[in-house]
Amino acid sequence: MLHSRAPWQRTATCGELTAADAGREVTLNGWVHRRRDHGRLIFIDLRDRYGITQVVFNPQVSAEAHAVAEDVRIEYVLSVTGRVERRPPGTENPHLSTGEIELHATKALVLNPSKTPPFYINEEVPVEESLRLKYRYLDLRRTRMRDNIILRHRVVKFIRDFLDAEGFLEIETPILIKSTPEGARDFLVPSRLHPGKFYALPQSPQQLKQLLMVAGMDKYFQIARCFRDEDLRADRQPEFTQLDLEMSFVQEADVMDLIERLLTTLVERLVPDRPLTFKPFKRLSYAEAMARYGSDRPDLRYELPLVDISEAVRGAGFTIFDRALAAGGEVKAIVAPGCAGYSRREIEELTAIARIGGAGGLATAALLPDGVRSPFAKFISEGAMQRIIELTGARQGDLILVVADQPKIVAASLSRVRAALAERLKLIDPQALAFVWITDFPLLEWNEDEQRWEAMHNPFSNMQEEDIPLLQTDPGKVRARQYDIILNGQEIGGGSIRIHTRELQEAAFRAMGLSDEQIRSQFGHMLEAFEYGAPPHGGIALGLDRIVAILAQEESIREVIAFPKNQAAMDLLFNAPSEVSPEQLEVLHLAIVPEQEPAASQAPAGTPAR
Repeated sequence: MLHSRAPWQRTATCGELTAADAGREVTLNGWVHRRRDHGRLIFIDLRDRYGITQVVFNPQVSAEAHAVAEDVRIEYVLSVTGRVERRPPGTENPHLSTGEIELHATKALVLNPSKTPPFYINEEVPVEESLRLKYRYLDLRRTRMRDNIILRHRVVKFIRDFLDAEGFLEIETPILIKSTPEGARDFLVPSRLHPGKFYALPQSPQQLKQLLMVAGMDKYFQIARCFRDEDLRADRQPEFTQLDLEMSFVQEADVMDLIERLLTTLVERLVPDRPLTFKPFKRLSYAEAMARYGSDRPDLRYELPLVDISEAVRGAGFTIFDRALAAGGEVKAIVAPGCAGYSRREIEELTAIARIGGAGGLATAALLPDGVRSPFAKFISEGAMQRIIELTGARQGDLILVVADQPKIVAASLSRVRAALAERLKLIDPQALAFVWITDFPLLEWNEDEQRWEAMHNPFSNMQEEDIPLLQTDPGKVRARQYDIILNGQEIGGGSIRIHTRELQEAAFRAMGLSDEQIRSQFGHMLEAFEYGAPPHGGIALGLDRIVAILAQEESIREVIAFPKNQAAMDLLFNAPSEVSPEQLEVLHLAIVPEQEPAASQAPAGTPAR
C-alpha cells in the first residue's frame, strides 16, 4: 500500500537552495536556529544538518504562518512551506550556501516545541565538557560537532572505497573472545552458560586477522571496534575504532606503500587545504628518531634537533658532564633560536619542563654580542665551548640548552623542552600535516617491576633475520620488523611483518618469560594454525579516532566520537557504568564482595579512622 506524503514532509533541505531555485515552492523541516522579530516581519534561520535557510514570515503573505512564528522559540522543530525568493540586493549572506535566497512562508507548523537548551547551540562558545556529554544529543546539533561527524563518515567511506578497489575483503571478527596478555587490561564479560568463565572484549583483532591469513583471505580489512581497560587521556577511550588491515605474501614496503597512498589520497581529497610536509612520507629508524628528537613519535612540523655534544665536553672539567659520561650517559643540547635574552624566570620554566622527563636541570649558554654567557663556561676551555657552538649550529642571539644524564632521561627531558620551545616560538604551522614512518623498533623492552622482557608492541612481530640468534643471548638488541606511522607528533598507527611459524613464535614467547603451559593455554590455537601452511604476512592498524581528530584540528578524540566517555571512563548521558540488580548478578553466578577495611593494627600511620 502506497502512503501519501504528509503535508509537513520536506521537499528540500536547508542547505541546498540557491538563486536558481527562485520562484519554486518548497517545504523545509528543521530546528529554529535564530529568531529575529522586526515587528511586522519575523525572520527565522531554519537549520538542519545540511545547512541554514532564512525564512521570512510576513503577515501580508500569510497571517497564519506569521502567528506560528510569533510563538516559536530557539530549537523548536518547525515545518515551513513557502516560495523561494532572491534576497534584496545588498542583503545577501556570503557565509551561507543559501545566502542568495530566502523563503517567504505561506504555511508553518510546529512539529515539536523545545525547552530552553542548557547551553547555546547556535553559537560556538565554550561549554563545560561534562554538560556537553550529558546532553550529547544537543551538543551534536552544533555546527562544529556536526562537521566532525560528517568528516568521520567521509574518512570511513573513503577508506572502504579505496581498499575495495585494492582487492581487500571487509571481514567482521568476534567481539566476545578469549582473554590473552597483549598489553592493557581486558574488559571481561561473564558467561551465564559457563559459570566461572569469561569472555574478553578484543583489544584488537590481532590474532583473528592473522588466522584469516592462514585461511587464505590474503587481503583483509575491518573498521574494528576495540576495547582496553586503561587510564584515559585526550587521545584514549575505553572503546575506540581502528582500521585493521592484513596482507599475505608481503614485505614491509608493501604495507607501508599501500598506507602511504591511502593517507595521501585521503588528505588531498577530503582536506585539500591541509598541506603535506613530506611527500613521500619521511622515514626514520627508531634509533635515528630517538637520537635526533628524543622521541619515537616526533613532530616534524618543525626541526629543533637534539645534538650529541658528548665528545666535545668529555674530559673538559665540568663535573656534571664528566659524571654523566663516566656512568655511561651522554650530553646533548638543543638550540632555542633567538632566545639568548631569556630571563631567569623563562629559563626556570624550561628547566621545570626538563625535570618532568627526569633531568636534574638544564645547563645553558647564551650567545650574546659581547660573548658567551654561561654558568658552566668557566669550567671548560674556550675550545670546548667553541666546539659546542659548531656542533649545535648556534648563532649569535641563540640559547643553547644542555642535559647530561642517562640516554632515556636525556631523550625524555629534551624532547619535552623541544615541544615547549616550538609552542613558545610559534614554529608550528597548525595546517601542516607531517607524516613520518618510524621503523626498526626493539622487539623487546625490560619490565623492571616484573623483571622480565616484554614486547614493545605486540608479541607477534617478526624480527630482522640477522637478529634472530640474539633472541636467546641478548634479547634487548633484537630489532622487530615493526613500523609506526606518526602524524604531527601523534602515533596514528602501527604494524609489522608477523611471525608465521610455530617454532619462532614459541621462541619469542619464551623470551618474554611465558612458560610452556601459558603458551599452550593462551596461544595454542594460533600455534596449531601455523602448522597448517600459514603464509608470510604482515599488516597494520590505524587509529581512526586520532586521524579524524587531527584532520578536524581537535585536541581530543572525544570531539570526533558521537557518544564518548569522559576522562573517568564514565558515560554521562546514560550514567554508565551503573549498578545492576542482585537477580542479574545471580544469573551470571557473580557476587559483589565488599572492599575489606584494613585491620587497625595494619593501618598505615596517619590513616584516619572510618
